[in-house]
Amino acid sequence: MDDYKKKYEPNGPITYPGKLDSVQLFSGKNRVLLTGLFTSDPKIVKYRVYWNSKQDSVETPVTRTSGVDTAKLYIPNLPEGIMSFEIRTYDNQGHVSIPVTIAGNVYGSLYQSSLINRGIAKAELQTDGSALINWADVNADDGLLSMEIKYSDVANKQHDTLVTSVPTGLSTSLPKFKVGSVISYRTAFKPNKTAIDTFYVDYQDHSVKAEVTSIYLSNTGPFQRNSFDGRWGTLAAPWITNAAAKNKDNGTNGGYSSDAGGVINWETWGYTPVVNGIIYQPTSAALPVGTYLVSFSYYSEVQSNSTVYCVAAAGGNGLPVLANLITALGYTGMYNGANVGTTSPNATETKTFTFTLTAPQVVSIGFLGNVVGNGNPGSYFQVFNIKLYKI
Repeated sequence: MDDYKKKYEPNGPITYPGKLDSVQLFSGKNRVLLTGLFTSDPKIVKYRVYWNSKQDSVETPVTRTSGVDTAKLYIPNLPEGIMSFEIRTYDNQGHVSIPVTIAGNVYGSLYQSSLINRGIAKAELQTDGSALINWADVNADDGLLSMEIKYSDVANKQHDTLVTSVPTGLSTSLPKFKVGSVISYRTAFKPNKTAIDTFYVDYQDHSVKAEVTSIYLSNTGPFQRNSFDGRWGTLAAPWITNAAAKNKDNGTNGGYSSDAGGVINWETWGYTPVVNGIIYQPTSAALPVGTYLVSFSYYSEVQSNSTVYCVAAAGGNGLPVLANLITALGYTGMYNGANVGTTSPNATETKTFTFTLTAPQVVSIGFLGNVVGNGNPGSYFQVFNIKLYKI
């Protein structure tokens, strides 16, 4: 009854070697890893993997044992994208198994170009001398593995720290961080959990905000006086006060008052205006290259015809006059016509501005402008403190 089979088997029965079992494909960088198991057919002597519509292939010999054997094959130099592979086994008689097909992703330059370093929400120096890095939250499925951080400590020792990624609420403490230096970091990614290769973003620098007031400035509040007569005085060194800012006691004092334990103060009580007044101090040493933030706390009550700025200017020889303010490194108006930036009486405000240095240099920091209000008490402002940060 089986005679009909003869026309389909003119050369006898067709023999198929055992196929590769439990085949898996693991993604990599322009390559894949293919694995599988030889669980039967001890006569298998090799297997061949085809791809690119069978235009490319690789053949691998097999030495069978009495048990289960493992196939493990890296296929390099693949284009990026989804790739399909066909696997066939061969026995020592040249018989070919039925095919096993599998597809997977290959990653390369396109995936690499889509990666960016994990964001830093905040990086600040702490009171114990450590730098605290607060990382921006990420999605759990972004493939982000870790961040590698390089930094210098106060002894100029170089550190290389690996931080394992957690999607949310992650912070990192770097002990004994060198003030004024930066961290350099890169982020590692895997395109999927079973990928065989890790992708890295290029290292990038990130500043650590650190208050450097005590390093480069002194007498920063409450302010100390030099000369003093009743309520008014002049600021003690290293502050320098020009003649126009000495609007009290017939030009003897000005720029300082004893309020709140010692403040920078221009006040027009007694019809004593300040015109092109300047109070400044140069930094005690050249500031390193980087971006800086100046912060000061004050309150004021002024009329609209007054204009005062907090200013940073290149060099240690003082601030520009009001007409040349544009030449300064940076500034912010404490008030500037029509009471812009003016606080309500007795309401304290903090203002800031930034400036950037592309070369190390000494910088002059202080206040300049006009306080012209008439009457008693007229116009005034009081600065309680001034601070300098490297950001």
